[in-house]
Amino acid sequence: MENLNYVPLNGKPIRIMFSHRDPLIRKTGFANLFIKNLETSIDNKALHETFSVFGNVLSCKVAMDSNGHSKGHGFVQFDNDQSAKNAIEKLDGRLMNDKKVYVGYFVRCQERSSPKFTNVYVKNLSESYTNEDLKQLFNTFGVITSVKIMKDENGNSKRFGFVNFQSSDSAATAVEKLNGSTTNDGKVLFVGRAQKKSEREAELKAFFEQEKLKRYEKFQGANLYLKNIDKSLNEEKLKELFSEFGTITSCKVMSDARGRSKGVGFVAFTTPEEASKAIDEMNGKIIGQKPVYVSVAQRKEERKAQLQH
Repeated sequence: MENLNYVPLNGKPIRIMFSHRDPLIRKTGFANLFIKNLETSIDNKALHETFSVFGNVLSCKVAMDSNGHSKGHGFVQFDNDQSAKNAIEKLDGRLMNDKKVYVGYFVRCQERSSPKFTNVYVKNLSESYTNEDLKQLFNTFGVITSVKIMKDENGNSKRFGFVNFQSSDSAATAVEKLNGSTTNDGKVLFVGRAQKKSEREAELKAFFEQEKLKRYEKFQGANLYLKNIDKSLNEEKLKELFSEFGTITSCKVMSDARGRSKGVGFVAFTTPEEASKAIDEMNGKIIGQKPVYVSVAQRKEERKAQLQH
């Protein structure tokens, strides 16, 4: 570690640290510091040398762009919290290579406070709502710099719009007071921070992943994976073959772009007991001209972890 840490290997400085079997140290961010406004000449080794005087450094990294240049921030993790506190006390706001640096505890993105905003998104508006109506609805919360109801190519309202305030406090108050409120014509409004397309897509992706996980956990052990299915078998025939073991909630034979069977599929029962009975009876059984393979369906992450193990 002393001789080879941060030595360049194929153009990249290698990092050497003690292996920690318990991932909680990494995942909880214990004694992990975030340093920003670093002078670009400060590399991993220089950062490590600066912080190691306060205690045992578990890991140290300067964030780099795709060209290998410093992004001006980095991370240092100690093996105890007192060392981290001492480093913050002594280095936060101090000069490092003639630049005043910020040193504080690292906070995950999802744990950071909501960002300040001035632009508010409003949906479920009445089709007759005008920009002036929208302004009247929001102007009690502060100074408005712009109001816009979105329209289609025919000039008809899309029933959503944006209100931009001069101050973020006004925008936050408007969201708090009006989200979920009912207009005079009975419409229940959604009012929230206007988001970038990438933010909306990330939220939707996280939501669908969570829903997918909930469905999986609900039917865990009751969903079967089949492979080596004879090409002559369709979903109707497959359902007929497996229905004797219990109530089938879904049955699917995967097909290619031309609609031809890929020889794999899924059969879901209402209970794990029914699925277990189907495995015992059907796994290895000749159906058509092939012995079908039947097992409990696994998520991609589980299969990957099992293979790695």
